[in-house]
Amino acid sequence: MEREPGTQPPLCKSDDDPDAVWGVPMKACITPYSDQQHKAKGTGLAPWPARLTTPPPRLADFGYSAEMFEKDTANLGSFAAALKSKDVWVMNVVPEDGPNTLKIIYDRGLMGSVWNPTRPTHELDLLHGWTVFSDIAKKDCSAVDLLIEMDRILRPTGFIIIRDHPSVVEFVKKHMSALHWEAVATGEAEENEQGGDELVFIVQKKNVANKQKFQCH
Repeated sequence: MEREPGTQPPLCKSDDDPDAVWGVPMKACITPYSDQQHKAKGTGLAPWPARLTTPPPRLADFGYSAEMFEKDTANLGSFAAALKSKDVWVMNVVPEDGPNTLKIIYDRGLMGSVWNPTRPTHELDLLHGWTVFSDIAKKDCSAVDLLIEMDRILRPTGFIIIRDHPSVVEFVKKHMSALHWEAVATGEAEENEQGGDELVFIVQKKNVANKQKFQCH
């Protein structure tokens, strides 16, 4: 891209990551087109709504294939895409220390954010976690703290869909009584891409609000 010297705002530096959204200062600069965009003479994205289900060109940035995209459940926004005909609002949340798949989510025309536990969160009707518990176990983080945080941001009568190893599901079951959660459904264990077993476990948060009516005398 050729520009007159001194043109404002300037182009961003070549080592700037335009998709970095966590812990980076905002800069008044323009991101140049990538080599892929130059070759395609554009983004190469399908028009809406086909964009939701069409593998975007930037899959190659992660080494993902179209087949992996089609088998995705949530990491690339497929859970939200599957609800496109529903009158719901879905926020895709990615971990700050994992692959920044937000650019794939954005390319699909979906919303997304990086998880920030210090940010105030409105009560949600549904939480969907795919191997979230297994991932935090690798970091020596507290699974109990995660359960408490999920309960905090989940609205009474809201649902949680957990897709994880059977041992994780058994762990969650042990704490359901204290959290006032109840089991709704449990799927059959299926083999994942790593050769281990995963199953889907759905729970609902009870409404424990005091419904007793008081009468004035």
